[in-house]
Amino acid sequence: MIYLATDHAGFELKEEVKKFLEAEGHDVDDVGAYEYDELDDYPDFIIPAAEKVAEDPVNNRGIIFGGSGQGEAIAANKVKGIRAAMYYGAKEDIAELSRTHNNANILSLGARFVEPEEAKKVIKMWLGTEFVEEERHRRRVDKISDYES
Repeated sequence: MIYLATDHAGFELKEEVKKFLEAEGHDVDDVGAYEYDELDDYPDFIIPAAEKVAEDPVNNRGIIFGGSGQGEAIAANKVKGIRAAMYYGAKEDIAELSRTHNNANILSLGARFVEPEEAKKVIKMWLGTEFVEEERHRRRVDKISDYES
């Protein structure tokens, strides 16, 4: 399952990405926001989405949106078992490495910095990229998980 969440700043991009993911055949659960409200607060949507990803962090993924995506990633990373990575329009390798080396299970997008077509391209690549399971990367991710315990 792919869980989506946003505040007002990422609302438009979330709606477009949701249609894209459904057209690609993905199971999507939209955790909100369900309408544009410039006074909403991203933790109200991001934390519940992260909790859903954390219920099965091996199989579930999350894509979260905000103006910069930074506050959203910070909020998501407060949930045990979550490894949220940022993407706001840099080299796509950043998002790919978040999966191969860090086993990120949430991708946070800065909607003010990423055009919809770029977002779709990066999301498709991110969802199709697996953790490499090399000992050094597994050891590092395990140290993070051990700290959370």
